[in-house]
Amino acid sequence: MRFLVTRLLLGITVVLSLWLAGCSSSSTERARAAVKPETTRKAAPDFTLKDADGKPVRLSDYKGKVVLLNFWATWCGPCKIEIPWFMEFEKQFKDRGFSVIGVAMDDEGWEVVRPYITSRKVNYRVLAGNDMTAQAYGGVDSLPTTFVIDREGRIASVHIGLVSKSDYQNEITELLQTPAARSGAAAPAVAGIVLARAN
Repeated sequence: MRFLVTRLLLGITVVLSLWLAGCSSSSTERARAAVKPETTRKAAPDFTLKDADGKPVRLSDYKGKVVLLNFWATWCGPCKIEIPWFMEFEKQFKDRGFSVIGVAMDDEGWEVVRPYITSRKVNYRVLAGNDMTAQAYGGVDSLPTTFVIDREGRIASVHIGLVSKSDYQNEITELLQTPAARSGAAAPAVAGIVLARAN
């Protein structure tokens, strides 16, 4: 009996560890990246995707803001842990030039995403993603995958799987301290990839 209990506990531990690491069929290493130096940051690929109201949203419209771009799905356990944090960040930092954008990767699209975000009163923009969007970001093989983008539209950090709330908060705070480039100053353009998903 003790053997069965030990095996059961071991199995639960393994499942819980995999669940917390990220929702993926492939084994990917968790990235705990700090903010990259400005000289090494690359432009975030631009995209056009639709929000829950069917309105097209372009990432480049957010230039001048710090953006937390989160690829997630309704079935992803770690994503459910992060969403309340992101809602809190949206509320806390919105007036300082910060926005959260969620890109839902559910195969069923708005059929499952809309009720999910409505029931949880998600206070930030959620868009319906697709494989092309994920590929533009190097292939999103694990959920959640989150890109923190600076005011110039460059990727400042990447997180794969569940990371701590304080990691995100520290990065956001650091990036918000850097003012946006003045108009007329040379700034790297956001890479121009336009992706759309019908409905």
